[in-house]
Amino acid sequence: MANAVASPEKGTEQQGLFNPANYINGIWHKDGDGNFATVVDKYHGTRLAQLPLASIGQVEEAVAAAFASRGSLRRMSAGERSDKLEALALLMEQRKEELAQLIMQEAGKPIGYARDEVARSLTTVRTAAAEVLRFGGEITPVDFGKGTGKTAFTKRYPAGVVCAVTPFNFPLNLVLHKVAPAMAVGCPVVLKPAKKTPLSALALGRMIEEIGWPKGAFSVLICATSLTEAMVKDDRIAMLSFTGSDEVGWRLKAISGKKKVTLELGGNAAVIIDRGTDLASAAKSVAIGANLYAGQTCISTQRVFVVKPEFDQFRDLLVKEFNALKSGDPSDPEVSVGPLIGKGDFDRIATWVDEAVKGGAQLLAGGEPVDAAHHVYAATLLTGTGRSMKVDCAEVFGPITIIEPVQDFAEGIVRVNDSNYGLQAGVFTNNFAHVKQAHEELEVGGVIINGIPGFRIDSMPYGGVKDSGLGREGLKYAMEEMTEPRLIVY
Repeated sequence: MANAVASPEKGTEQQGLFNPANYINGIWHKDGDGNFATVVDKYHGTRLAQLPLASIGQVEEAVAAAFASRGSLRRMSAGERSDKLEALALLMEQRKEELAQLIMQEAGKPIGYARDEVARSLTTVRTAAAEVLRFGGEITPVDFGKGTGKTAFTKRYPAGVVCAVTPFNFPLNLVLHKVAPAMAVGCPVVLKPAKKTPLSALALGRMIEEIGWPKGAFSVLICATSLTEAMVKDDRIAMLSFTGSDEVGWRLKAISGKKKVTLELGGNAAVIIDRGTDLASAAKSVAIGANLYAGQTCISTQRVFVVKPEFDQFRDLLVKEFNALKSGDPSDPEVSVGPLIGKGDFDRIATWVDEAVKGGAQLLAGGEPVDAAHHVYAATLLTGTGRSMKVDCAEVFGPITIIEPVQDFAEGIVRVNDSNYGLQAGVFTNNFAHVKQAHEELEVGGVIINGIPGFRIDSMPYGGVKDSGLGREGLKYAMEEMTEPRLIVY
C-alpha cells in the first residue's frame, strides 16, 4: 500500500506517516464509494494525497465494529488504558517534527504554530493518561433520615460509541481532544475528520494501530456529509462530539435523537481594554491573537472595545503591531499570517472587508491581499463598524479585527455580550472590581484576565454558551461528558 506524502515541487516526503485510506475495524481500505477527496498543500497548492470516500457499507462496518468493541474496552483496566495512552505519546514524540510538517502542509499553519500544536497534542495525550488513574465517582452522603445506616457512591461507566467530527484548523489536537478522553474512559470512537485536513487524523490512526488498541474500537472515515448524518442518527452511537460551525453543529444536534451531544462551535471573541492597562503589551498580544494562523481559530480576537481615555493611544499601537506582522509562506518561522484554508474563504474575507468599508467603516490596516495566488490576506483592522456588519456580528474566521471605543468598562461588557456567540473573552484591567464584574456579567464560557481570548490550556474546561456550543472539553471534563455515573446503595 502506498503510504507517502509528496509535494512534487518541493520534493518533500513523509514516508510511512499515514496511509491514504480509511481505517475500519483494524484494516486500511483503499477502496470506497468510487469518489475521492484530494488533499493539497494549502500554500503551494500541490497534491498531498488522494483519499477514497467511504461507502455506506464501510460506514456500517465501522459503526458495527465500534459497537461490538465495547466489551473489550470495558474489560481493560484503568492502568492498561493509561499505558496505551503513554505508548501513543511516545510514538508521537518520536514523530513530532514529521507531524508538525504535515500540519503545516495540509492546514497551511505557520510552522512555529504547527510545532506548538504537536506539543499541545502530546500534553493532551499525557494528561489523559494521568487522568485515567484518578478519574472516578463520588461518595454520596445518605446516612440520615430513611437512609440512616446506608452507604452510597457512584462509579462512572463509558457511555458507549462516540461519533467524533472534527474541523480543519487543529487537525491533530482537536482530534485528540475527543479521541484521548474516549480512550481514557473506554469509549469506542468513529472519527470523521475534516476533508480539507484529514492526514493528521490518518497518521494518528496508524499510531493507534501500532500501540495495539483493540480492533474496531477506533476507525477513521473520510465520507460524504449524508453518511455523517446517518451515523449521527444511528442508535448504536451513544454520543456525538462535534467541533465546527454553529450552523452544522446545531443541525446535527437536531437530528441526533436521544444521544449525548457535546458541541464546540464558533465565536467572534472580544477583548476589553480598561483604563490603566499596559497598552503596549496588550496591543502586541491582541495583534497576535487576532491574526495568528490568519485568524482561523474560534477564539481568535475579532472585536476589541477600548475605554475612551485609552482609545486613541491603543488604536495607534495596535495599528503598528498589525503592520509589523509577517505574512506569507507558513514554512518561514517568522510568518504569523499564512494562507487561508482555500480560495472560497479568501474571497469571502475580501468581500466582507469591502462591504464594511462601503458601509462606512474606516480601514486602519491591511484590507487587501498580500498574495492572492497563495490565498494570503493582510492582517486587517477596521473601526467605525456597525452591529449589522458581518465583520462584527458573524464569525470572520480570518485576519479581520474591529476596534471601537466605549464610554466605560460597563459599556464594554454590554458590547461583548451583544453577540449570538459566547465562547471566551479577554479583559485587560488592573482593577480587581472589574475582574469580578467581568466574571459575573460576561456571557461566555471563559474569561481570560490580562490575556487574549485565544488562551487555552488543554486540561482546562473549554466550551461556550449561546451559539458557541454545549458541554465542555478539556480532558477531565470531556471524560465526564463521555461517561455516565451509576449509583450503588447498600
